[in-house]
Amino acid sequence: MSISKPSIPKGTRDFGPIEMARRNYILETIKDTFRLFGFQQLETPAMESLATLTGKYGDEGDQLLFKILNSGDYLKQVTMEDLAQGAPSMLPKISEKGLRYDLTVPFARFVVMNRNELVFPFKRFQIQPVWRADRPQRGRYREFYQCDADVVGTDSLVCEAEILLMIKRVFATFGLEEYTIKVNNRKILTGLAEVIGAPGKEQELCVAIDKLDKIGWEKVREELFERGFSVEATEKLAPMVLRQPDGNAESIAFFRDLMKDSAVGSRGVSELVEVFSLLDKLGGEQTFIQFDPMLARGLSYYTGAIFEVKVNNVSIGSVSGGGRYDNLTGVFGLPGVSGVGFSFGVDRIYDVLNELGLFQDLSESPVKVMIAHFGPEEMAFGLGILSKLRNAGIASEIFPEVAKIKKQFVYADKKQISYAIVIGSEEMKSGKITLKNLKSGEQQTMDFDGVLAELT
Repeated sequence: MSISKPSIPKGTRDFGPIEMARRNYILETIKDTFRLFGFQQLETPAMESLATLTGKYGDEGDQLLFKILNSGDYLKQVTMEDLAQGAPSMLPKISEKGLRYDLTVPFARFVVMNRNELVFPFKRFQIQPVWRADRPQRGRYREFYQCDADVVGTDSLVCEAEILLMIKRVFATFGLEEYTIKVNNRKILTGLAEVIGAPGKEQELCVAIDKLDKIGWEKVREELFERGFSVEATEKLAPMVLRQPDGNAESIAFFRDLMKDSAVGSRGVSELVEVFSLLDKLGGEQTFIQFDPMLARGLSYYTGAIFEVKVNNVSIGSVSGGGRYDNLTGVFGLPGVSGVGFSFGVDRIYDVLNELGLFQDLSESPVKVMIAHFGPEEMAFGLGILSKLRNAGIASEIFPEVAKIKKQFVYADKKQISYAIVIGSEEMKSGKITLKNLKSGEQQTMDFDGVLAELT
């Protein structure tokens, strides 16, 4: 019998101990901030019914859903006619469930199912893997983690100001000092379409200008022509697109004047002004925050503030983003629930911290001390010390076999353990313990209380 070479599906990854230590550092930092701001953690199942998932992400998204075959004889309901008609006819009969594609749709489903028990405004965060049957490539996986936080059931702009504060707090903890939180309001983009003489075409405008950073103004202008925008409209838009960014106050004044004939655009500017005012009252500053009137984020369900965060001077794209929406739960029969949410891109933040060398403090082993020994009696004696160390809250282990002392030290070195306790016949007789600093090479002999004082 041939033995197959072990592998994992394309677009998935293993995370070893070093990666997990770093990922846990990122996730614990984010969770700590979410909890500080009153968010409660939520988890939903890996699989949802296909009726919940389909029709929420557009035709392309539906194609990228991983479907799960029904258990047992999944072909029992399929007829020859179904086979002849192909996948669309067969699918409802062989698959009732799929892996979740994002965390937003399951969250909306949860809110509707539990609306009588939840306290609104409801503040939730969720950190779980999602699955997409995408073509794997660098930076794009079939299984990856999303890290979302949302507040639903309120229109209050305090929520937007707090999102800005949460992003700043997380990045400060990571030691990131050069990044930009771009902020805009979807109503300003709607007003922009009105001001250039293309009312009602804000969706087409957003999809096009969302590509500004990637393809530049000339290519965006060509796309606008293809989408039915007139030469006059693009000429009116050009000075706004090409305008050099200055301070937030100057940009807001410019766009307040520009939007004076657009009620919706003026409301968007006023909301932005209020967010900045609330940020000030909350003790925050506008450092790192930039009003970007061309920030579009192509998603059509945003109705108010929109955010996007990029770390400067790295090769990675946006690491966080989000915005306000007015009808998250409408597709499940509960209309009019307003909310605002955002997510951290955990994998991208990992790549940023790695590229900038901000993980160095996580290189040490979580194990503080290893007990080395010269024989079976010394090993048995060491087990009692091991128990005392763990009772004192010190992460510790004992080399589990009788082996040469050099082999035991090589093991500790490879695991980057900082200290070793060496148990020999002298230690057993005297009751004193030899503690060796494996980084400096220094060693001392002392009683157990002295060891505890040194290790804590």
